[in-house]
Amino acid sequence: MTQAPQMRKEKDSMGELEVPARAYYGATTRRAELNFPISHLRFGRSFIKAIGQIKQSAALVNRDLGTLDPNLADAIVVAAQKVIDGKYDAEFVVDIFQTGSGTSTNMNANEVISNVSNEAMGSPLGTRKPVHPNDHVNKGQSSNDVIPTAIQLAAAVAIMDSLLPAMRELEDSLRAKSKEFWPIVKTGRTHLQDATPIRLGQEFLGFAGQIENGRRRARHALSELCVLPLGGTAVGTGIGMHPEFATRVIAKLREMTGLDLSETKNHFQAQATIDPVVEASSSLKTVAVSLMKIGNDIRFMGSGPRAGIGELEIPAVQPGSSIMPGKVNPVIIESVTMVSARVIGNDATVTIAGHAGSLLELNVMMPVAAHSLLESIDLLAASCRNFARQCVNGLKATRKGPEMVEQGLAICTALAPVIGYDAAAAIAHDAAETGETVKQVALRKTRLSLAELDNILDPAAMVEPGTTISSGGG
Repeated sequence: MTQAPQMRKEKDSMGELEVPARAYYGATTRRAELNFPISHLRFGRSFIKAIGQIKQSAALVNRDLGTLDPNLADAIVVAAQKVIDGKYDAEFVVDIFQTGSGTSTNMNANEVISNVSNEAMGSPLGTRKPVHPNDHVNKGQSSNDVIPTAIQLAAAVAIMDSLLPAMRELEDSLRAKSKEFWPIVKTGRTHLQDATPIRLGQEFLGFAGQIENGRRRARHALSELCVLPLGGTAVGTGIGMHPEFATRVIAKLREMTGLDLSETKNHFQAQATIDPVVEASSSLKTVAVSLMKIGNDIRFMGSGPRAGIGELEIPAVQPGSSIMPGKVNPVIIESVTMVSARVIGNDATVTIAGHAGSLLELNVMMPVAAHSLLESIDLLAASCRNFARQCVNGLKATRKGPEMVEQGLAICTALAPVIGYDAAAAIAHDAAETGETVKQVALRKTRLSLAELDNILDPAAMVEPGTTISSGGG
């Protein structure tokens, strides 16, 4: 039998409660842990680090302002650094589906830092002295401005340090393939039907452009997230806070992270909404949609290898079937598309949290919005890197694309300026029925010579922007 953990008795504003004896969190956190046995989802590393940075910066500023005893402030700074470094992640036990303001998580941080400080100063866990979680660790703050600030800070750091470099790596991979595939002319497709020729490199240039635009969108989201709501405390008025507190704390956070952080000029809108989180999530959704399109196009062109399109050879990374020997599936792309689906779903959650959770002076769906946004950033960053390394870099073009160009019916488009649309359409229909090429039918049905047709129906000429066809006989 598993022995029950030893417990200690601890008091908070609601009375006495038993807490695991060796827990660094306290009674308020324990109440939340018991109140919300909803899921196994907890705040992750990026958020815990961000809230630790806020608490550390607050202690330094309160010390400098003379509103906090230097000895207590120094103890908080050391303890907060341990939280920043990830040494107490296991102590952040509150479920994501908790109080909508995230107060339970803010108190979780306050209590952990308080207990770590007090233990270092020789006091037992749970004493709440000499460092008090509310009076000292939370001084000048409210959950209502700390939690949205932590969300935005964590997301901004993750976008800057992880997502943008990963997207740049994928864009570079796609651009390298565009250059490699530039000489290859193949049949274009619209409506999944044959269209005029296109370079395989041009298709990959389009993919690279999507990621380039996605990076621009992510940078815009980053700029929105860098305007912080810290300083509003309870309802945006800044009650209980030194007038210089927020500006100084944000300056320290700016120094810590290297981000261009600033304080909002309107605490009432910044605290009553999570609009920057909604906008950031929307930008990530667009990136996910781009990845879905790129992934689907590549696996479509790689379908087969014999009974499908087969224009691309996708890297074989693992066996594709438990029953069909030799089958290889585009599993990396399947991973990418599932990530895209998850990010799109996360954006729906953030959107609902943004409009349904913003009630008067406070949004009360912040924890689930935070989890959704931060998960999306992490998933997209990992997926972009994996897509580049495990799939795009190893793509190879086959001969099938170029070999099928002359078989395409849409190359008759180049005949239309010469013999007219209706005559060109009739040639295409005839070719479709007889199985001949457009060139073979045109040689029979027009006065154009073989040399003229070779010139007019040259696939390479059709893929260059601005190319015109001079009219000839008919």
